[in-house]
Amino acid sequence: MRRFSVDEYHQMIRAAILTEDDAVELLEGWIVPKMPRNPLHDATVQRIDELLTPQLPSGWSRRIQSAITLADSEPEPDFAVVKGMSATFVDHHPGPGEIGIVIEVSESTLANDQSEKLRTYARAGLPEYWIVNLVDRQIEVYSAPTGPSGLPEYRRIDRYRPGASVPVAIGTASFALCVDDIVSIRPL
Repeated sequence: MRRFSVDEYHQMIRAAILTEDDAVELLEGWIVPKMPRNPLHDATVQRIDELLTPQLPSGWSRRIQSAITLADSEPEPDFAVVKGMSATFVDHHPGPGEIGIVIEVSESTLANDQSEKLRTYARAGLPEYWIVNLVDRQIEVYSAPTGPSGLPEYRRIDRYRPGASVPVAIGTASFALCVDDIVSIRPL
């Protein structure tokens, strides 16, 4: 077993060693399997899209379950708010300087999202990382990353429970999203 660089990972994709049929992503140099998604997970991602995307200011867009490129990782977060439109990313995936918020919807992946993914995003200096925690019905907002320190982390965590609203600041826009609208989604 050995770690791979982002460039080696891209070479494996170009050589069709890894294809879009392989449910994997690169985390901290390791090629790891992605967890299968269930209907509640996918509905929650869609709900985030319905609520957040119309609020984004000009020049910002969203990416859903698409790759971002970090120094030692190429994760595919459930949702990312990025600076630029689709044409901006025809020759590269968004990198740290282009990412405003990265969001993971967590149920069976909660422990991993609160440890490995958190460490990966903090190391890259991503300014804000959300975990939509379906287990505890809350949204965890991590900010103030330490960057590539010995043990990367976020210095601030805010937990928003049902009844609360999550403040959002992207570019020139400021708004809030109601936690209930995201974590309480259920069949009609």
